[in-house]
Amino acid sequence: MFYEVVPEGKVEALTYDFDDSLLPGQIVMVPMGQRQVPGVIIKKVAQPNFKTRTILKVLYSKPLPRHLLKAIGFLHDYYLAASGTAVSLLLPKGVQKKRRKTEQMFGGLSSDGSCRTFSSPTSLALSGGPPPGPSPVRVKPEHGASFSEIPLNTAQKNALQGLQQAQEATKLLYGVTGSGKTNIYLKMALDAFKRQKSSIILVPEIALTSQFVRVFREIFDENIVLIHSKQTEAERHLVFNSLLENAQPKIVIGPRSALFAPLSDLGLIIIDEEHENSYYQENAPKYSTVRVASFIAKELDIPLILGSATPTVEDFYLASSRGSLVKLEKKAIETAIKPEIRIVDLKNRKNFSKNRYFSDILLKEMTSNLEKGQQTLIFHNRRGSAPLTICENCGEEILCPNCFLPLTLHADEYVLHCHTCGYSERVPTNCPKCGHPDMVHKGFGTKLLESELLKLFPKARVERFDADNKKDESLEAVYDEIKSGKVDILVGTQTLAKGLDLPKLATVGVVQADAGLSLPDFAAEERTFQLLTQVIGRVGRGHIADTGVIIQTFRPEHPVLKFASEEDYLSFYDYMIKQRRKSGFPPFTFILRLEITLKTEALVLKKVRETVRRLSVDKRLRVSPPCPAFHERTNKGYTWQIVVRSRSRRALLEACREIDKNFKITLDSPNLL
Repeated sequence: MFYEVVPEGKVEALTYDFDDSLLPGQIVMVPMGQRQVPGVIIKKVAQPNFKTRTILKVLYSKPLPRHLLKAIGFLHDYYLAASGTAVSLLLPKGVQKKRRKTEQMFGGLSSDGSCRTFSSPTSLALSGGPPPGPSPVRVKPEHGASFSEIPLNTAQKNALQGLQQAQEATKLLYGVTGSGKTNIYLKMALDAFKRQKSSIILVPEIALTSQFVRVFREIFDENIVLIHSKQTEAERHLVFNSLLENAQPKIVIGPRSALFAPLSDLGLIIIDEEHENSYYQENAPKYSTVRVASFIAKELDIPLILGSATPTVEDFYLASSRGSLVKLEKKAIETAIKPEIRIVDLKNRKNFSKNRYFSDILLKEMTSNLEKGQQTLIFHNRRGSAPLTICENCGEEILCPNCFLPLTLHADEYVLHCHTCGYSERVPTNCPKCGHPDMVHKGFGTKLLESELLKLFPKARVERFDADNKKDESLEAVYDEIKSGKVDILVGTQTLAKGLDLPKLATVGVVQADAGLSLPDFAAEERTFQLLTQVIGRVGRGHIADTGVIIQTFRPEHPVLKFASEEDYLSFYDYMIKQRRKSGFPPFTFILRLEITLKTEALVLKKVRETVRRLSVDKRLRVSPPCPAFHERTNKGYTWQIVVRSRSRRALLEACREIDKNFKITLDSPNLL
């Protein structure tokens, strides 16, 4: 018998032979050149007119769920991804290895939501529970009831009813910060659980999983399964084994990779903070988690709930036009008081008489909070101490030799780092060009802010949280400590903006709110609004009566800052959708970005101009003039890009098939079906 198999890797389906009967979705080992790699059976085929190689081994008797098998084809067709790279999303690393069945590491959780080790006699057990079988579903009982009830207020009940009545599989839950979207998630997951259906709950960051786990664990007890990138290869493999063979419904929680959990009884998908960029995978296969989840939901005829206080403009537009938008505009906590929001003009240095980074009013609030035992959150979305090192004599910048971008000073190590490729070097004592000793550092990042705060408030406990923090104490690990108020001042990047509930937090200070507005990206304003709204949402949650937000900016008059300070998403959406319609950007068009890197700028220019001429023949396409990419020069050469827009996604796909295969293709599109 002959089978079409998709091996793992940058390959398409190949034909193999095997003596026994196999099912679509079964995982096998196949020969690929001199290697042996795992693959997935797609279908049985007729004998080809060429010699085939033989499938070496069947790894699992039970096939992958049908919706995951269909997802391979979807990723191939929709994102032009090699089928083998799609398979790599579905299979854990080391899937062909045998794991010990005595003491196995699972992605389970202790009572506080952290990972723990379970001893289990079988690889089919999940979270320390019994092997799967006909035993009844067990949910943590409360007050003697079989199932716990989820309390919903009137607004939440109306929102739940709206989600249940919406005809589209993909539904958008627009809920202001603190409106209680999580309660609706719990209710829908519990309803699915009662029907013996599993749920997948996706969060944008690993740091947010512990909070969700704590809430869901109160209802679902040991039926929680956690999937994330910090698990070892063995842990991920064993969790995969357990879910594939499992016969009981589970609640799977994790970042985007959790979408591909092999659940045969999937009944609900929830994507919290659906607007987050972390739901986009940049490396092959490039895909939007929201878009793939929408395909799966439609394939299975199950609901996909997208939740956000700041949905993407594309998703809000599409959900509005298709009747799948549900609004939750009232905060759940009646005691919640809108924080006082003040905007400070960075251009007026009279506002900064005591410190160049923190305005007088912000310093006053921090001092008051320390006296009251309350917390302050300082937000700045730039890491390091200074983003630019320059010679005062000749103006020479110290650039990364790989990316040719300015190196960022990290003053605690006194090292220059490249935040793009990871290159680092010691800070030069003299200018490498003219030899002058006066090297100065311009700009500032979170490390510099941390050091300034330690000088200003030597008795305060200041903690910094960003991607450069090498401490074992991650935000997740010390969340309880922060929540209890043992940290006085938190300094960090967007990690601190997402979903944290800090009862003792009184003031949020945004050091430079307009930093991202000038980026060459049509979504720059949208991302700035989303980030500011998230940061502002950390206060005014009903824990403290008097809370405030201080926004420092060079552009106090900018409409995006005005909308964010008023927490007015609907006005922001109206502002953005008019701009997008006028400029011809999503959701009114689809976008294709082509990038090519060649050794010399002359070669790049010749290639991109030739490509522009060829693409411009197709009148369905709107082709921009070629321009340098954001990272124009690297050690690989020069990179230029072409942006192509069209109302027809099919036209963009056809264009992709006609261009030079050396181009790097990024196909952006609205997320909803």
